Amino acid sequence: MLNLIGAFVDLGDLGVAHHPLDREVTDPTAEHRNWGFDTYGQAILNALDAVEKITQTDRTHLQASCSGGILAAMTAAHLNATGEGDRLAGLTLMVTVLDQRKAGFAAAAIDEEAANIAIALSARKGYLDGRSLAEVFAWLRPTDLVWRYWVNNYVEGKSPAAFDVLYWNADTTRMAAALHRDMVTMGVHNSLVTPGAVSMLRTPVDLNQLTTDTYVVAGIADHISPWQACFLSARLLGTKNLRFVLSSSGHIASLVNPPGNPRASYRLGDVDEPDPEFWVESAEPHKDRGGRTSSHGSASAAARRRTRPSRSVAREWCRWNPPPACTY
Repeated sequence: MLNLIGAFVDLGDLGVAHHPLDREVTDPTAEHRNWGFDTYGQAILNALDAVEKITQTDRTHLQASCSGGILAAMTAAHLNATGEGDRLAGLTLMVTVLDQRKAGFAAAAIDEEAANIAIALSARKGYLDGRSLAEVFAWLRPTDLVWRYWVNNYVEGKSPAAFDVLYWNADTTRMAAALHRDMVTMGVHNSLVTPGAVSMLRTPVDLNQLTTDTYVVAGIADHISPWQACFLSARLLGTKNLRFVLSSSGHIASLVNPPGNPRASYRLGDVDEPDPEFWVESAEPHKDRGGRTSSHGSASAAARRRTRPSRSVAREWCRWNPPPACTY
């Protein structure tokens, strides 16, 4: 399995050979200012070549999250259009928005003028600073992600409580200026909804022609990639073999949950129903069946448990992605 950007998911104990992309690809500097859609699409193809050589197989599962999912879907469409779609044994898109119609406040608040200003600022520096992007996301939930810590840290003078997921989230990554330009322009025009409105490696992108088996995961409390937008995005894909999983919690915790978490749950099904709100009302919730998480053990073991995906969701992924993806 080739993992793009969402490198925290560990399925190794379920028999999956896991190959994340290099940090340089996901954290560029000013010298990489010209890296755009085609650069990242070619990086995915190069990585597929490497994985096929290492594993001695001609098919690979491609998994990506958030903006990485956009790049992965576009590259999958390119492979399909060029007759190489069989190189992908499956495509997993996590918290990925392809259709911007219900992409939340951030998408609704930006217009052509604001987009051009943002593009010019990142072009001047050569990249979009990850801290700037993190601030934008934080202000989408100011009560929880801004004022809570302002009161705790500044007003009350307390040290912030240890929280492994937020600590990991604070390790921000930059975005190359050209990729930022391409992403913003595509988002403003919602280009992926229209076949051929945007290209990948000189191939017009038509997601409706994508035939790769696809597994889509969204978070019901996600403030960055609203689950309704992820659901509508899944409906853009032409594959007849697609499963949509709606996990509990938000952008990160919907994917990273301790095994046996009694508060964790998920819904799953196809996306034939056009209305996401009707779908969620009719989809049966499933509790995490990963077993009881012991309160004993070393701190390092506890940390590993907290940063592993829910085993029930992992097993569900493996049932949906048969060998060579899994031997579980």
